[in-house]
Amino acid sequence: MAKTNNKKEVNKSQKLDAGKVFTKVMAAVLALLMVVSVAGTLIFYLVQQ
Repeated sequence: MAKTNNKKEVNKSQKLDAGKVFTKVMAAVLALLMVVSVAGTLIFYLVQQ
């Protein structure tokens, strides 16, 4: 039973790590989109003037 519980704990930690990695990747993508949109808006404003 201890080995089974240990495997379940390992599986849970792997799923948790995958979730943390996905969260960090999604945060990086959203931050990149935010920077690109601000830069695009600035360039558009400067071109229109």
